[in-house]
Amino acid sequence: MSLDKNAFEQPANKLLAALPASDYQRLIPHMKLVPLSNRQVLYQTGEPIAQVYFPNKAVVSIVTTMEDGSTAEVGLVSNEGMVGIPVILGNNTTITTAFVQIPDTAIQIDADIFRSEFNRGTVLQSLLLRYVQGVYTQIVQESGCNRLHQPEERLARWLLTISDRLESKEFPLTQEFISQMLGVNSAGVTEAASTLSQAGMIAYHRGQIKMLNREALEKTSCECYQILEEEFIRLLGNKPNKRRK
Repeated sequence: MSLDKNAFEQPANKLLAALPASDYQRLIPHMKLVPLSNRQVLYQTGEPIAQVYFPNKAVVSIVTTMEDGSTAEVGLVSNEGMVGIPVILGNNTTITTAFVQIPDTAIQIDADIFRSEFNRGTVLQSLLLRYVQGVYTQIVQESGCNRLHQPEERLARWLLTISDRLESKEFPLTQEFISQMLGVNSAGVTEAASTLSQAGMIAYHRGQIKMLNREALEKTSCECYQILEEEFIRLLGNKPNKRRK
């Protein structure tokens, strides 16, 4: 997919949109607009990260894999961030795998080129370091959330987050994905989704979620949704777009 410079004057990815014009213009010659397909692997555990990605409305899971092959999601990236953080932290390998959960498009940049731009020490560097702090906060908050909050509270939080990223009240979300997000088995997923559905907050059918009552979901969600939303706003100055299709 070729990159039309004029089409990217207002990038959909919030990190890119937050860059000063000079930093952003310097990146444009190195950008590729690429489609991200469902379950596409962007990088593998222990393998060099060759490209970084700035999703538009795609959703990418960062997962860790145990010795027995079981997996757990430890991060989620969409249009608020980038995939490939290790590239700017002094290494280009990691113990996690990144794959696409909801397909769309992303801006792709060669990892070596992007690292060189980061090392210039411009606003790009300070912005990405604040983003890394936001990701760290998210991991810490969600660790406590997964231990202390009920599955339906956590599911409400995740649905609100994904809805914000996609700017839509309807989106695909498989039971497997929900299970990884919540760290519970399929029975727990079914029970949590059923609780929200019976309360009239969502409709869930064949891997498709439709939000019916956002206000009720916000009341049902644990406090982690609001905490993380406010922290990303504080660090990046980019309030999530709440428009709905």
